[in-house]
Amino acid sequence: MAVFEWRQTGQAVSPPPDGHAARWWHWRNLLLPASGVVAVMIWELVIRLGNYPAFILPPPGRVLARGLIVAADGTLWRHTRVTLSEILLGLALGLIVAWGLGYLLAKSRTLERALSPYIVASQSVPIVAIAPLLVIWFGSEITSKVLICALIVFFPVLINTIVGIRSVEPELRDLMRSLKATRGQTFLKLEVPAALPALLGGLKIGATLSVIGAVVGEFVGADAGLGFLINAGRGLYDTALMFVAIFVLVAIALSLYGLVALLERWLLAWRR
Repeated sequence: MAVFEWRQTGQAVSPPPDGHAARWWHWRNLLLPASGVVAVMIWELVIRLGNYPAFILPPPGRVLARGLIVAADGTLWRHTRVTLSEILLGLALGLIVAWGLGYLLAKSRTLERALSPYIVASQSVPIVAIAPLLVIWFGSEITSKVLICALIVFFPVLINTIVGIRSVEPELRDLMRSLKATRGQTFLKLEVPAALPALLGGLKIGATLSVIGAVVGEFVGADAGLGFLINAGRGLYDTALMFVAIFVLVAIALSLYGLVALLERWLLAWRR
């Protein structure tokens, strides 16, 4: 009876959480930090049991100390700023081109048949093979890194855009035509909302792949960035520095993914 009355108020579709549900919610939020602590403990245990030297596998404390040093002298922030700029610019460029071209391909089968062989062919070549050419053509500055990021982001976002636009039900298109909606109104009020789940799914993939693109570009040729920092640590056998750069890259990827997830939760609130 209580559940029925709770639903009849229109305030919720499920009963208010009891003590057990609240405790489960609390413990679920602790899973991530707890798993991190366990991972660090396993890391330390592996080093102690295997008796690995620090230049092969540094202990967590050494990595933390190295991170504090490069953060204090500004080295870490300078290289992080360079890589983050490459990631954001490359992601933006890849999204703009992929969304625009994806919409055109979704609307025109003829254009899709004409361009799809070239698009697929461009993706059959590993980005590691294309990156040296882009560095030669555009130099080792930020331009080549942005292009590498855009290339690696482009294809998954393009495919998701095509799938999302074509997922609009024909009956809804007929309804918009019967209401004499303009092409712009159909695009904004029907196609974009219907394609949002696929578009945001492609954005999640692109956000994580853009980090890979920036690092690949910096590996090929750069004088700054987290990829450059990893290369420098490798040359000096400073494994702790390499771990610091890797952890920062992971943090950037997780942050971008989390921001897209929040955006998805906000934009798709109507679906819930």
